[in-house]
Amino acid sequence: MKILIVDDHALVREGLCQVLQGLNPEETTEVLQAATCARAFELAHFNPELDLVLLDYRMPDMSGLAALKIFGQRHPELPVVILSGSANPGVMAKARELGAAGFATKSCLSDKLLRTLRDILDGQICYPSHFGPLDDRAAGATTPPVLSPRQLDVLYLLQDGLTNRQICEQLSLGAETVKFHVSNILRIFGASTRTQAVLEAKRWGYDQASSRTG
Repeated sequence: MKILIVDDHALVREGLCQVLQGLNPEETTEVLQAATCARAFELAHFNPELDLVLLDYRMPDMSGLAALKIFGQRHPELPVVILSGSANPGVMAKARELGAAGFATKSCLSDKLLRTLRDILDGQICYPSHFGPLDDRAAGATTPPVLSPRQLDVLYLLQDGLTNRQICEQLSLGAETVKFHVSNILRIFGASTRTQAVLEAKRWGYDQASSRTG
């Protein structure tokens, strides 16, 4: 597993490095560090196998939200978590709008941060519970979201209740590829869990049963 920390404070980066070693005791976690957004973009470019980015909201060369937008354009499959010193609702809303997979405050406990990151790596979208539901964007939409053929394949298997590992076996895809598709499906439907994504997809007429008979 490979994670990129983007923060201009060396002590914060080193502290997060220590915390991230507890993310998966059965797997070595390699942590890359960047003190500027420019350096972060370089590291992401030369490390396409990155699993996750932890991005500070306040950076010296550009705002974390501006960097988030660039990450989304260049690496749409890469989950990015915004780190901030406070749980500002406006910042959280903008981060969600720009496609951040999650939001965490620097004051949260290590165990809580690790639980959040594990959920995000499993394809979920995680924001503080007091922030409210994550499906308001989809609720206000007037046209159905557009999915690629491969995203549809993955969506229909999600509707069948398959896990990421089972989807890998069913479609002969790698684990990272499946995580990429699941994460994008959640974002497309504005969902924070697989269940919400499945329900929202059915609301838009994406139903694997009807597609197989139709």
